[in-house]
Amino acid sequence: MKKIIIFVLFLVTVGFGTQKPEAYDSGEWFKFRIHYGLINAGYATLEIKDAVRNNKKVYHAIGKGYTTGMSRFFFKVDDTYESYFDKITNKPYQFVRKIDEGGYTKNQEGFFNQEVNNVLIKDYKNKKEKTFSVTENVQDIISTFYFLRNHPNVDKLKVGESIVVDMFFDDETFKFKLKFIGKEDIKTKFGTVSSMIFRPLVQSGRVFKEEESLTVWISDDENKIPLRVKASLAVGSIKADLDGFKGLKNPFMVKKIKE
Repeated sequence: MKKIIIFVLFLVTVGFGTQKPEAYDSGEWFKFRIHYGLINAGYATLEIKDAVRNNKKVYHAIGKGYTTGMSRFFFKVDDTYESYFDKITNKPYQFVRKIDEGGYTKNQEGFFNQEVNNVLIKDYKNKKEKTFSVTENVQDIISTFYFLRNHPNVDKLKVGESIVVDMFFDDETFKFKLKFIGKEDIKTKFGTVSSMIFRPLVQSGRVFKEEESLTVWISDDENKIPLRVKASLAVGSIKADLDGFKGLKNPFMVKKIKE
């Protein structure tokens, strides 16, 4: 299950732009329940707060993922990802990555210099520092989630069209590509909700069965919030469902309340 909670934190919505955020604001909080087959494997949370960086008010987003119960006995996961990013442009200033995945650990911070397009990585575990060149509008793993929610034309995408975002992760910049699949009404814990379906293209072999093993459902409303993620793995499958939320900027549109 290594790296799966990471994907749950950001492979759950789509759209991008540099306009003032309309889909979210400080105080928003999500909780996802993660299943591995029939097993309740763990939870992931994501929240956004206000902070200050470089004497400027910014957003501070915090994502956490952890296994529970028997899953924790077989494979312990305690991950924390944070991002500080601009309230208008969404450009990241800093990210934090503290992970423990079955004994595999990392403790890093990244500091972006958007003027010269580089990022300084401080590796506290190995006591090293290194600077990497990045593209002009690069995002980190958490800022990507919010960056993807505000494209003014997201509702105009046609089936089969894709969106590409430059993202820095694991010491490299790569192009994160998502394909719009269509729309569907799905049953959730909160009732029946209209959703948009996307399929991120992922690397096949090591974790996933094939390139298009991930499917993501987001709410087809002004919030564009994650509702569900399904993935076919090299061994078994995993599913994550929205389990709780608060602080939404816009009304959560439910077509039929669950009885």
